[in-house]
Amino acid sequence: MQLIGLTGGIASGKSTIASRLAEHGAVVVDADRIAREVVEPGTPALAQIAERFGDGVIAPDGSLDRPALGAIVFGDPEALRALNGITHPAVLAASTARFRAAAEADPDAIVVYDVPLLVESANEYPFDRVVVAHADEATRIRRLVELRGMDAAEAERRIRSQASDEERLAVADDVIDTGGTLQHTRDQVDALWRQLRGRA
Repeated sequence: MQLIGLTGGIASGKSTIASRLAEHGAVVVDADRIAREVVEPGTPALAQIAERFGDGVIAPDGSLDRPALGAIVFGDPEALRALNGITHPAVLAASTARFRAAAEADPDAIVVYDVPLLVESANEYPFDRVVVAHADEATRIRRLVELRGMDAAEAERRIRSQASDEERLAVADDVIDTGGTLQHTRDQVDALWRQLRGRA
């Protein structure tokens, strides 16, 4: 099994790359989706969050009230550390279980871990390669404004709150330039896939 870390900043085209790799047969594990699953009602992580931050972070339907929790942890490094101390081990355990299942199903599997905050979080995974989706800041701001309806100042703030391009590129084994056409991005992904299959 090959474990590939796929990362990129907001609006960098990372999802396009993940989708194309899945079309080729990669097993894509989505870190954001797992992060939501581990705090669903009835999970140990949600119970720990309620215990640490109070019932005010639980919505009437028993789910996590993300805005209420966000209001507590953002701007309070100690609270954010406490939250990460609960959620990160749960995400790590669930992700590792998915990798193991993929390897058992196919020892030659190419598993792509789609993880936006690969650089920002202390990463425990032994990636065989790290792939970075890269588009310049102006392109990403334009996408956030045009495709997601965000105002330019908010788009800029979101981008600046993440790792810098330099930090991401420093950990890259492969860079997919997503600043051009969709076909240009796909062609690069197809070439990467051929390389990965050649190593299988």
